[in-house]
Amino acid sequence: MKAGLLLWLGMPVLSTLSQLLIKLTSERLTGSGWIWLGNTLTSRWMIAVLGVEIALFFIWMRVLTELDLSKAYPLSAISYILVLATGWLVFGESISRLQLVGSGLILAGVWVVSTAGDATPPESGRMRIH
Repeated sequence: MKAGLLLWLGMPVLSTLSQLLIKLTSERLTGSGWIWLGNTLTSRWMIAVLGVEIALFFIWMRVLTELDLSKAYPLSAISYILVLATGWLVFGESISRLQLVGSGLILAGVWVVSTAGDATPPESGRMRIH
C-alpha cells in the first residue's frame, strides 16, 4: 500500500479528531468578547485543533501528489459519518434513523464517485463522460 493511500485513509479520522477537539474547546470556554477570544486562543484544546489542522494540510498536500483530486476528495465525506458516531459515543448525542439512512447514502456516494471510471478528454478538448 502506498504511503499516500494510507495517509488518505487517515484524513477522515484526523478531521473527526479536529471536530471533537473544537467541541471540547467550546464546552470549556468562559467569558465574552475579548476575554472569550483570549480564552479560546490559549485553550489547550484549541492549540491541539491547530496542530491537527496543520497536520491535515500537509497530509493533504502529500495525498494530492499521488492521487487525482476527483478520486481523493470524496473520502472527506466520510468525516460526516465519523463525526456523527463520535457525537453519539463521546457526547451521548442521539442519532435518528434518517441520519443513519443519510450516512448509508454518503457511503454509497463515496463508493460510486471513487470507483467511477476516468473521464478522458477527446481530441476536441471536451470532457467525455463514461
